[in-house]
Amino acid sequence: MTTVRIVYALHIRPARARDGSDEPDWRLHQQLIVLADDAGHRAVPLWLRIHKGLRARLARPDRPAGDAEVASGLLETAVRLLRTAGTEVSAVDIEPASDDVPELRWDTVTARVGLATAAGSRPVTVGAEYGLALAAVAGAPVRVADEVMDRLAVPVAGEDMLAPFLPPADARPPGGAGRGRRFEPRNMAFTDGLDYWELAVSSSGDGQPAWQDYSCTAADQSAVLAATVPEPAGFAVLVQTIAAADYRARTVTLRGQLRTTDIAGQAGLHLAVGGPPAGPFGAMLRDHGPAVPFGAMVRDHGGSSLTAPGSSDWTWHEVTMPVPGEATAILFGISLTGRGRIELRGAELSPAPPGTQE
Repeated sequence: MTTVRIVYALHIRPARARDGSDEPDWRLHQQLIVLADDAGHRAVPLWLRIHKGLRARLARPDRPAGDAEVASGLLETAVRLLRTAGTEVSAVDIEPASDDVPELRWDTVTARVGLATAAGSRPVTVGAEYGLALAAVAGAPVRVADEVMDRLAVPVAGEDMLAPFLPPADARPPGGAGRGRRFEPRNMAFTDGLDYWELAVSSSGDGQPAWQDYSCTAADQSAVLAATVPEPAGFAVLVQTIAAADYRARTVTLRGQLRTTDIAGQAGLHLAVGGPPAGPFGAMLRDHGPAVPFGAMVRDHGGSSLTAPGSSDWTWHEVTMPVPGEATAILFGISLTGRGRIELRGAELSPAPPGTQE
């Protein structure tokens, strides 16, 4: 068995049917988890439908729940109960359904959880996303059969285990390492679906991710961000990220048409500029705690043009931000807080001539 490391990615793809074709339903989209064999300089992608409450745990697999931690999630509680009963999670093995699966994804693999007790060990089979999250909470090793790694893993030349599995022009939020940002906006007319765009969802009041409370899709050259439940928790942003190097010492303007339906909270167009950790932007994030959510950075630390509550037909909105010399990234898109639906079309990100920074 090969022991692997969980590498979480803010990257999704459309769901795949068994014949390899894309499924149109956003709720079936799959998120990338990379299983990295650091010693072997190789990695294998695992595409999962990650349920509410598991995403935050998989995003920080290197922080297992300690014995003195006050458990706030179901998995943390389960691990504490197991330990109290003298049972430990010894390992989690990712197992394909057959020897010839073309890729690892939610419907082709399961997780075999090893439970060790004084009387011996006992395996329990669960979904892969639950197995990985349980391993992260318990601090247990994750393993993949050597033959599976030999067949499906790809070599990784450097330290960035995500690089082989991401589009070359794809973007990472400010502070991410080893993954270059593109310099020009892409897919602004949404002719390629939601390629180059990312959905980020905040946590609810009790700290649980509200991932399933919002959804997004693209249709008729527009993007749609909507609540999926009557009383959604937190907020969501649909954004694109580009490198700021070509825009420094200038202003940038984001323009687009917005249409809203039954907005109960806030919705609008958003533009934010990110900088290095040692600069003013990094200091601002540090002042807000050790892990500022990506969506909160876009929504709360930039400029916005908000719509009115209720419903509205297509209306032009724009927002302008200066790009300082130390800026590293520009993030732009739409946000939604609470019930309702917001649509974006005709999006444009345009810089002012050099030397016109406000």
